[in-house]
Amino acid sequence: MSRTVYFDCFSGASGDMVLGALLDLGLPFDHLKRELGKLPCESVELDVKRIDRAGISATKIDFRFQDPKKHRHLSEIVEMIERSALSDQVKINARKIFRNLGVAESKVHGIPLEKVHFHEVGALDSIMDIVGSCIGFDFFGITDFKCSTINVGNGSVKMAHGLFPVPPPAVAELIKGIPIRTGPGEGELLTPTGAAIISSLCEEYGPADGIKFEEIGYGAGSKEFKDLPNVLRLILTTKAEPGEAPGSEELNLLETNLDDVSPEVLGYLMDRIFERGALDCWFTAIQMKKNRPATMVSVLCRPALKDALIGILVTETPTLGVRVTTVSRLCLAREVSEVTTKWGPVPVKVSKYNDKITNAKAEHDVMKEIARSEGIPLRDVEAEIMLCIDRLKNGRM
Repeated sequence: MSRTVYFDCFSGASGDMVLGALLDLGLPFDHLKRELGKLPCESVELDVKRIDRAGISATKIDFRFQDPKKHRHLSEIVEMIERSALSDQVKINARKIFRNLGVAESKVHGIPLEKVHFHEVGALDSIMDIVGSCIGFDFFGITDFKCSTINVGNGSVKMAHGLFPVPPPAVAELIKGIPIRTGPGEGELLTPTGAAIISSLCEEYGPADGIKFEEIGYGAGSKEFKDLPNVLRLILTTKAEPGEAPGSEELNLLETNLDDVSPEVLGYLMDRIFERGALDCWFTAIQMKKNRPATMVSVLCRPALKDALIGILVTETPTLGVRVTTVSRLCLAREVSEVTTKWGPVPVKVSKYNDKITNAKAEHDVMKEIARSEGIPLRDVEAEIMLCIDRLKNGRM
């Protein structure tokens, strides 16, 4: 079973739009923050919020830096990625994207690749957007990348060296051989960072024919248009191998029994397992030989992460072995919808089976924020939103 992401670029794409859409799909903010913290660079603060873009609720991410370095050469950025404790796949994808971006800049400016550099905060933004996106791809276990025809915008854009037509030179280099269209939307809609991510990873371009919409995320851009939602839509789906049921995927279940580990170590172990990208981890109280009370640690993961997670189990605990089982998981189709409440729109995660809604649940953090800001009990907020969700499930919203 492979995971596929489809870039629906009806309003172009940028690095922050890609990362925002991955967060909207369910990339945990804490996981992203921890992984980005592994980069040896300046202190950075992440600001994530939901905003409206022409009627579509999307996730917007911004970065704030303390004392950003004036510029960085491509080689310095690559070295920074190499020195980090990020996963191998994140490093591979990030290096590839930055190299392609550097090659495009090198050709446009007529300078050797080793002399290409990125200026000031723009360099840090690009690092966070590109590495953050690669962290998201790795978290979801994405192995296949596809893209629509890309809306690059229209007109011209003012740059450091003057006024250039859309797409500007570096973007034009990056999208060679990729199908594009111009407009709707005035100005530059496809940024160099967005173009570098897509052109470096996507192997197929065209309409979404045959793609099963399972999970959908929207990442917001900075510009606002009256008649065009400036968002990137990412569609996450799974591809069944021959003999697999639609919607199922093959996973690994890792298990080990421990009778000589403290609760503190177990808590730390679970943190590390989730940080590395496991789908689930749980503890079961068991009885081992000589009537010793013990704990069975169970980890559910995609096959690509099996070895890395076994490495954590054998280094963080005194286990002498790990059982590995292949299991099949049926995944319900999921998407993020919205219900209208008396406090405004509230995002809701919806799951479906045979095209029927089986469950819908509002984001708990959103409900807590409403309860705090309105000065009312959380249970009252939950009850009101559940009424709205019931109307959604019954097709009245």
